[in-house]
Amino acid sequence: MRSADAREPEGRDGAGAGAGEDTLSPAERYAASRRRAKHPVLVDFEAHYPFGLDEFQLEACRDLEDGRGVLVAAPTGSGKTVVGEFACHLALAGGRKCFYTTPIKALSNQKHADLVRRYGADQVGLLTGDHAVNGDAPIVVMTTEVLRNMLYAGSGTLTDLGYVVMDEVHYLADRMRGAVWEEVIIHLPDSVSLVSLSATVSNAEELGEWLETVRGDTSTIVEERRPVPLFQHVMVGRRLHDLFADSDVDARAGFVREGAKVNSELLRVARDDMVSSRVKDRRSPKGARSGRGRGGPAGRGSGPRQVGNGRRVWIPSRPEVLTRLDRDGLLPAIVFVFSRAGCAAAVEQCLDADLRLTTPAERDSILAFVEERCRHLPDEDRRVLGYARFAEGLSRGIASHHAGMLPTFKECVEELFVQGLVKAVFATETLALGINMPARTVVIEKLSKWNGETHADITPGEYTQLTGRAGRRGLDVEGHAVVLWQPGIDPAAVAGLASTRTYPLRSSFRPSYNMAVNLVAQVGRERSRDLLEQSFAQFQADASVVGLAAQLRKAEDALAGYAEAATCDRGDFMAYAALRRQISQVEKNAAKARRMDLRDEAGDALARLRRGDVVAVPAGKFAGWVVVVDPGTDGREPRPLVVTEGRQARRLSLLDFPTPVTPVTTMKIPRTFDGRNPQQRRDLASALHLRTRDLDRPSRGSRGSVGLPSAVETEIAALRGQLAAHPCHHCPDREDHARWADRWHRLHADAETLRQRVERRTHTVARSFDRVCQVLDELDYLEGDTVTDRGRRLRRLHGEMDLVAAEALRRGLWDGLDASELAAAVSVLVYEARRPEDAAEPRLPRGPVVGAIQQTVRLWRELDTLEKDHRLDYLRAPDLGFAWAAWRWAEGGELDDVLAGTDLAAGDFVRWVRQLLDLIDQVAAAAGGGPLRTVAREAGTRLRRGVVAYSSLTE
Repeated sequence: MRSADAREPEGRDGAGAGAGEDTLSPAERYAASRRRAKHPVLVDFEAHYPFGLDEFQLEACRDLEDGRGVLVAAPTGSGKTVVGEFACHLALAGGRKCFYTTPIKALSNQKHADLVRRYGADQVGLLTGDHAVNGDAPIVVMTTEVLRNMLYAGSGTLTDLGYVVMDEVHYLADRMRGAVWEEVIIHLPDSVSLVSLSATVSNAEELGEWLETVRGDTSTIVEERRPVPLFQHVMVGRRLHDLFADSDVDARAGFVREGAKVNSELLRVARDDMVSSRVKDRRSPKGARSGRGRGGPAGRGSGPRQVGNGRRVWIPSRPEVLTRLDRDGLLPAIVFVFSRAGCAAAVEQCLDADLRLTTPAERDSILAFVEERCRHLPDEDRRVLGYARFAEGLSRGIASHHAGMLPTFKECVEELFVQGLVKAVFATETLALGINMPARTVVIEKLSKWNGETHADITPGEYTQLTGRAGRRGLDVEGHAVVLWQPGIDPAAVAGLASTRTYPLRSSFRPSYNMAVNLVAQVGRERSRDLLEQSFAQFQADASVVGLAAQLRKAEDALAGYAEAATCDRGDFMAYAALRRQISQVEKNAAKARRMDLRDEAGDALARLRRGDVVAVPAGKFAGWVVVVDPGTDGREPRPLVVTEGRQARRLSLLDFPTPVTPVTTMKIPRTFDGRNPQQRRDLASALHLRTRDLDRPSRGSRGSVGLPSAVETEIAALRGQLAAHPCHHCPDREDHARWADRWHRLHADAETLRQRVERRTHTVARSFDRVCQVLDELDYLEGDTVTDRGRRLRRLHGEMDLVAAEALRRGLWDGLDASELAAAVSVLVYEARRPEDAAEPRLPRGPVVGAIQQTVRLWRELDTLEKDHRLDYLRAPDLGFAWAAWRWAEGGELDDVLAGTDLAAGDFVRWVRQLLDLIDQVAAAAGGGPLRTVAREAGTRLRRGVVAYSSLTE
């Protein structure tokens, strides 16, 4: 691995090598000539740029031209895609092909447009699964899934492939889709040079080492410095405070190092805020208002907050934040809100505040652009989608951006922002993960977000990804990251997010059913296992085993020393020590068994109690006489409700009765007795006292000893006889030897645990593959190294629910449905509610599709049981929440009607329909020549209309 911190002067390595050479000295001309001779394609490539490339870009390009693969890990906005573009240039120069892969369709579209501008439409193609443009071109941009499918199908398009660029290769950590990246890397022919582009990760060297293992000679180039300095701030009230102290030279230059010192002024504000909060909590009357001011939660409304010594911190509204940034020349800005509703509300707040960030000329340009881009939208859809309000916000230079937006609207925001016409975008974190939309400033409203299960603090890696958008190369001399002050904020914690450089990449790879049948079809089962052993997941697992194996070796060495110390000249002391342990274990096991028997007997006795029984609680907090008022036998174990002599009503359990209990007498309990009524409890406790006063008072004894069965006592006596007869029994150093033997035994148990951990982590991916194949064997998708007819159908079905779809086809669950009903039935294998509560009480269409959906759910339960038998957990439960919307849309329903029947935003609806279309197309391909293929194609035609058809090139 080579770090690119050492920089050479820009343009000295060939930038503009063909121009301005008259100004160079003879020595410089000679050096330039040598460079052209060694890397002529790079020199030609550089000539297309008006500026010199950075050293890390040059280094990667040189290695690529020298025939090595490269991994480039660099911050967002540093220009690492230049290396990918050079691979395209190399392919054209050498008469070969280059595939440029991206994780999402929107990025593919963006990169396709970039390359078309450089090389022309005839040289560049686009393949995104549902859209193909010039697919035989020498440069083809595609999603990673498309390339994976090509490799499995043995596509002829792979002929003459020389380079593959994997943009955003850190996506291989993605839980849902990360395996695709590793599949491609493993299966690409050895003749293909791989260009891997990654965001900054702390284990880039580990990833590079793996790439070299599976791909051959690979250079790992890490660039840690941003091309544009990034300054960190906290906005307290309307004032921007530097996050780091003036004394930190690196931080003052915009390059933060770990452990950077925090601004003392911010620390003082935080202390005052904490003191103020405590005083307010003590002095504020119950129910008093918090003084947050109008506008909702603190930080969002415009209102004062008392902080120490009578000073106030103003919590600015969103319009006030933008106004302050505009005044300081810090626009354009991206404001990360972490909530779709919050993004939309932020735009509305700015419109209500009459905020305008554009000139009249910019406003006219924006409106003309939006009208042209959205001209295909009918008036009724515009009304449903809130087009007028959307366009009004854009005309003022303000917009939101999140996954719930219509893709066409998102494209408008992205392009207008890049053009500099939109000045402020309120966005969720999804913007930071893909589209190239850099800003001068990034604002983070809160340092926590919903992660799908709970609200959690953002990680240093997420903070770096978000703030990496700040600072536009070639436009800004510096970028700015602003965290908005919140009550209780800790500046030191913010500094930790901004300065931490530890965010490792972890593989999420695991073999799927589709992957298994494709691999076995190509290379057989044994070779497939060998290929999967090359995955990054197994590489990381093996690396973690190294430390465990070292511990195991040390333990084994120590065991040998302990065994030697326990050596006795009278006999085998380890065998003698084993006899001692055996006696102890037999006694423990027998005592445990007896306690379990007593527990069972106690449980049976407790279950026989009836209302009015008086019993003695032998131990515990409520020891003494009690009367049962409710037997409590509804649950798995009895929990009687009793009233004690101390007038308490409590539920007791087996913990209170270690031995069987027997009623000593009974009492009559009034039918109207209420255990929550203190007077009734007192009356019953008095009656209990009168009934038991002549009885022996129950003792608060211990839980009692447990006797041993006679057979066990006989066994122990025999073992003790062997012990006494052993020659080591009378050794004068017996107990000294015993201490070393006990140490040996304890360490041996620890060593066995280590050995099991090592075994579990070794060949983990191959073992998962074996289990997947066992499931496929049982279902007749595989027969040894042969893929059956069923398996060939599964080869065409990709996705999380591949096996359920294949089995549904095999069993004919969808036969006889019409096109709209098929769309509804298939949707349950695609859709997944964002939150579990969103999936409650799904609305379903009427007719035979209901039965088909019910059978699909039953099928999943059957397969889920089969998976559990093989220790797998791949198939999630079908989600019925999109079935009605899919059916209604396929039936020709209006957008307004469909959206009104769901809780989905327009963008979410479009995205789910696009994913449904993808699976519908796979079903058509896998269905063979029967009627289902015709119905599936008809379903696809019905679904591809309106806003879905308009969004064909988006994610």
